[in-house]
Amino acid sequence: MRIVVQEQPFDLGAEANAFAANRTDMGAIVTFTGVVRDDPEKPLRQMMIEHYPGMTERALEKIATEARARWALGDVLVIHRYGPMRPGEQIMMVATAAPHRKDAFEAAEYLMDYLKSRAPFWKKEQGADGEGWVAAKDADEDALSRW
Repeated sequence: MRIVVQEQPFDLGAEANAFAANRTDMGAIVTFTGVVRDDPEKPLRQMMIEHYPGMTERALEKIATEARARWALGDVLVIHRYGPMRPGEQIMMVATAAPHRKDAFEAAEYLMDYLKSRAPFWKKEQGADGEGWVAAKDADEDALSRW
């Protein structure tokens, strides 16, 4: 299990390849990458993501450990960035490895739902018309409640 919270961009291909390397005992590897999304109706200059060092890593480790207990996983990777990011930049990556695809997909979805709704990150959008904190969305809570 590897949990990384960092400011600098990550190389998606290199991370996915390293995670998948030598996994002869795993039949499924699932990866997901979240990207800063622009809105044509309300153009985004950048998104600023803040977190509390130490607390954030512990929270991510806890949820990854719960995922490993719930599904038959061989490994988990969570990378999440903080700091300023522009549209199109990668925010986060989740990777799961499991003997079978169902466990890998479900665990990855679980981790993504948690990251979207409960992980201790705070997002502020900055655009031409000002800036504001991103509020929690009911749809994200609904997605998490299915677990």
